[in-house]
Order: sequence, then structure tokens, then C-alpha cells
Amino acid sequence: MERVGFDSSVIASAGYDPGVRTLEVEFVSGEVYRYFVVPGRVWRELRAAESAGAYFGAHIRGRYPEEWMPSGGTR
Repeated sequence: MERVGFDSSVIASAGYDPGVRTLEVEFVSGEVYRYFVVPGRVWRELRAAESAGAYFGAHIRGRYPEEWMPSGGTR
């Protein structure tokens, strides 16, 4: 999945696949997680958020099934 960079102290990059409604987030720590059944609206709002980290914490973390990507996902 192709990711775009974020100007954030929490999120390094993220990408979204609308075909399977999957959000992939790379954190500044280097860890990568995938979140499933994520509406396209959430992706658009994350990209437009004044603070991507705050938006992630309030609207994504703990709300969608997630999977840790030990290999760092794909770019």
C-alpha cells in the first residue's frame, strides 16, 4: 500500500485502500499497523486534521480491528 508522509510528531506516514477499507499507519517509532473496515471519511479527515496524532487518538485507535505489521508493511 502506498503511504503519504505526515507532518506529525506521532504519524510518519499513512495510506488507505478504499477497495478493502484498510488504513495503514506508520508511526514515528517505525511501527506499522493496519486498521480494517475504516470508512473513507476517516481517511479524508485524518489527512485534513490539524493534528493527525490527536485525530488518530480520538477517532481511530481502539475503534477498528487492527494488525501489527512486524515487517513494516509495504510501500
